[in-house]
Amino acid sequence: MKQSLQLRLGQQLNMTPQLQQAIRLLQLSTLDLQVEIQQTLESNIMLEVAEEDDDFEIETPVNDKLETETEAATTENEAYENAESTANNEESTEINLDEPGNMPLELTVDSEWEDVYDGNYTSDLPGGDFNAHDFSPQNSAIETLQDHLLWQLELTPLSDTDKMIARSLIDAIDEEGYLRTKVEEIAQSLELEIDIREVEVVLMRIQQFDPTGVGARDLRECLLLQLKELPPTTPMLKEANLLIREYLSVLGAKDYTQLLKRLKLNREQLQQVIQLIQTLNPRPGTKIDSHTASYIVPDVFVKKIKGQWRVDLNPDIAPRLRINGYYMSLITRAKNKSEVDSLKNHLQEARWFIKSLRSRHETLLRVASCIVEKQKEFLDYGEEAMKPLVLHDIATELQMHESTISRVTTQKFIHTPRGIFELKYFFSSHVNTDSGGECSSTAIRALIKKLIAVENSAKPLSDSKIADTLSKRGIQVARRTVAKYREAMGIPPSNERKLLA
Repeated sequence: MKQSLQLRLGQQLNMTPQLQQAIRLLQLSTLDLQVEIQQTLESNIMLEVAEEDDDFEIETPVNDKLETETEAATTENEAYENAESTANNEESTEINLDEPGNMPLELTVDSEWEDVYDGNYTSDLPGGDFNAHDFSPQNSAIETLQDHLLWQLELTPLSDTDKMIARSLIDAIDEEGYLRTKVEEIAQSLELEIDIREVEVVLMRIQQFDPTGVGARDLRECLLLQLKELPPTTPMLKEANLLIREYLSVLGAKDYTQLLKRLKLNREQLQQVIQLIQTLNPRPGTKIDSHTASYIVPDVFVKKIKGQWRVDLNPDIAPRLRINGYYMSLITRAKNKSEVDSLKNHLQEARWFIKSLRSRHETLLRVASCIVEKQKEFLDYGEEAMKPLVLHDIATELQMHESTISRVTTQKFIHTPRGIFELKYFFSSHVNTDSGGECSSTAIRALIKKLIAVENSAKPLSDSKIADTLSKRGIQVARRTVAKYREAMGIPPSNERKLLA
């Protein structure tokens, strides 16, 4: 094969480290961004957090000349050193107390004794109530259901063998408070010659623990345990026990006609029995909440000022960063090349980080403002006025790529007068209407929820009936679509929504 030289023209897109950093910051959530900023502050000596009383923030474009910055930093550092030396000279001045007239008759202080100490305790809370203070540990460990049961076990007088059985039973209880493992399997796992009846006796003791109904093996046993703890004078207690013991499946099917015949009750009495059963907790373990509450920090605030919706960034999602002038001035005073190169690299990385952070905030504000502009009807009138919106619409409006819009709207939250929503919440598909317009899926869900809220509980609306009602309003929705939206909102079907009139 003959070798030859060829000249070709082409274009290639390469992602620079600055662009990669900007994209990574853009897709971070608020909490992840705060972690990223903290890690960068710890690793880069050139970055620092601006104080609250500082009315400036150093703008550091990437292509500025280093000499201008170092000269300004050197001047600032020299002023700092002069002020420090003056303060040291003032502190070194001594007063000879042996000379007459040098000792003052009374030493002046900045505060009075009453300002520092007060014999009576006063609270900083309204009313000064001592009991109003919350002295409980704020970061204490979360108590699980097993911890709560084990704590009660330690207070129960049992033999060592019974306590060992009880611990095995408690370990087998799930978060809802049910014992899903068979008693026989627990007895075999102990590897001791223990009678199953002894395990059942210990289980009966655990079923007397708090919360009531814990340790039950099924729903029927759980409800019966809770009815057992009610006072004997409770109205309809006997009928409720009979219904749960014999006809729980009939109640689950909501066949009230069959229940009236078998229990020999009238509608009013059956209604009282059902109301008593509804006061019971089918998941007693959920009373001991072992999950920590997750709080959402909104990235954007929306307010209506003088009839116009205004969008502002949350100033607390990220601290104000600036270049440390002292460390920047060390570049001109470094003695060897390696130190100079290291300081320059830190300075350049700090500039890039500040610029990427600023770009993230600007992009987030632009996207949020565009979304608010297109969904003003939702902010004014609610979910039923939500307009169809897709990523392509915002990308075309702002002349950005759809992937950029997707990164900005993922795990970013907006605070509105109607609540806190993820930015992706405002994007939804559409359904055609008879008038030739479009209706968003969010608006359709709101209409379905509204129709179900005002339905007759004795004759709830079926999915077909809801589809027909929407069709009369000009919204063409199939029955399967109604069922999909209803299930997405966690609303049960019509047969499960039926109540005794």
